[in-house]
Amino acid sequence: MFGLIAGFYGGWIDLVIMRIVDAFLAIPGILFMLVILSVLGPNTITLVLVLGLTNWTQYARIVRGEVLSVKERDFVRAARAIGTKDFGIIMKHIFPNIVSSLIVISTLSVATTIILEASLSFLGLGIQPPTVSWGGMLSDGRQYLATSWWVATFPGIAITITVLGIIFLGDFIRDVLDPRMKARGSK
Repeated sequence: MFGLIAGFYGGWIDLVIMRIVDAFLAIPGILFMLVILSVLGPNTITLVLVLGLTNWTQYARIVRGEVLSVKERDFVRAARAIGTKDFGIIMKHIFPNIVSSLIVISTLSVATTIILEASLSFLGLGIQPPTVSWGGMLSDGRQYLATSWWVATFPGIAITITVLGIIFLGDFIRDVLDPRMKARGSK
């Protein structure tokens, strides 16, 4: 949303939004999460808020870049020339052309979020027992690695398979929805 607005309108709106994004990107995400979770205490609601607060910046940056590219194309200029309002241009012409990039970003973000949640839970700052978390399982199983290796190994394998599955699903959906991929396939 912020990237769409910044890229489409440009000017001072773009400047303000991108400086806010830069401020968030200047702080390492994992450090920010560790500090906030340490101060507010580890619980599921705080974890979700912190993960959302650190992940929106990548969407804003990439969407802005895509919008800057798409808004200069002839079909957008033609829509402006016939008097289409900004909202119509954004929803009918720009958004459909950036949705494949959003899907890729989303799948990578989901995969990264799974790893971050597992990492924070492993450190004791994520999801707390009795709620089950793969990171918590890894943390609990590390003391048994010498005698019962499977206690920590299988949650690690589950994380790996899930993350890879999400990434492959995102690539497949992008290939299906991307109009540029369809054009290449018909040649």
